[in-house]
Amino acid sequence: MSFIDISKQIDLIMSNTDEVLPEDELIKKLEKSKKNNIPLNVKLGCDPSRPDLHIGHSVVLNKLKQFQELGHNVILVIGDFTAMIGDPTGQNKTRPQIDIQETKKNSKTYIEQVSKIIDIDKTRIVYNSSWLKELDLGKVISLLSKFTLAQFLERDDFNKRYKSGKPISLHEFMYPLAQAYDSVYLRSDIEIGGTDQKFNLLLARDLQKEFDIEPQISLTLPLIEGTDGINKMSKSYDNYIAFNDSPENMYGKVLSIPDELMIKYYSLVTNISYKEIKDYEFNLKSEKVTPRDLKRKLAREIVSIYYDDKLSSYAEENFDKIFVKKSIPDNIPEIHIDSNVRIVELVKNAKLVESNSEIRRLIKQGAVKINNKSVDDINYSVSCDVETIIKIGKRKFLKVNPNS
Repeated sequence: MSFIDISKQIDLIMSNTDEVLPEDELIKKLEKSKKNNIPLNVKLGCDPSRPDLHIGHSVVLNKLKQFQELGHNVILVIGDFTAMIGDPTGQNKTRPQIDIQETKKNSKTYIEQVSKIIDIDKTRIVYNSSWLKELDLGKVISLLSKFTLAQFLERDDFNKRYKSGKPISLHEFMYPLAQAYDSVYLRSDIEIGGTDQKFNLLLARDLQKEFDIEPQISLTLPLIEGTDGINKMSKSYDNYIAFNDSPENMYGKVLSIPDELMIKYYSLVTNISYKEIKDYEFNLKSEKVTPRDLKRKLAREIVSIYYDDKLSSYAEENFDKIFVKKSIPDNIPEIHIDSNVRIVELVKNAKLVESNSEIRRLIKQGAVKINNKSVDDINYSVSCDVETIIKIGKRKFLKVNPNS
């Protein structure tokens, strides 16, 4: 294939990028790639520590998509082995380990989820357990001998915990080392990651040098704050918008972000052009458009990426029914019962919440309503004699009908 001009490749690669380390080496790699007509190997790692991806992950996936469209080889590394170690990035305590069965289970949905952004047919998908589990103790010791404890303590989260006297388990040092070995095994030319992955990406460069491999370029991208507008988007903070959220929930969550995050979201998680986004920003500052209208457009754009325009419009209509007109949305889940059922059991069985403890917490917070009246009794029983509408939180509904 024929690659486009280096300057145009650089412009696209640098868009929305936080750092390219080092930039001069990136230019040399691209020049060599174009001269020899050989695509670069561009790597992105994704640990299946949880089953759902959120739109914070779309920032790096969008960059991977750009490399794909430029004609380079993109490699998606499913870190089923590294997920067992647990990435300590940003943690002020040791992250609990999970077993290989759980990582395998979580990874099953990843391919379907990432296919909403990248072309799976043009993506090399690998699982790092296929090579990391083969490393014997001698090989691990050899890898460890190439670095010092001082090097690992330069990492911000390790450094803070060490200085504050908080424990650091020895296995945690293995995470960045294992991720670095992925780059050695795959001979990656470029690795993409969030700004919180900078240490890991640079460590991979160092390890590649030890194996006489031309070191990869480390390309970091901004993290986006979640719906709380404070912390980075994460399931741990319950401030995330998942790829698999329903259109209605996705739309509503986008509308809940602070106004000051709108332009950042437009830039990092939509397909809107740079020029259009600058126009939005200008119109917002000059009050030619209201934050409300611009955020509604943002919500429609995001839902359209993961679903389609029709479901995006439908999500907006349902949102207006619930929050503007205060009515019940169409097509809510419906179940039939032939005897009275405790509300905790009913909601849990309908899979509207993840656990009994969560529904109990919501009831105590007054976030559960029966026919528009709050319920504060966790032992409340839903009648099997009449139609009942249950509302959980702001956007979840359940219709309960008697069996006939």
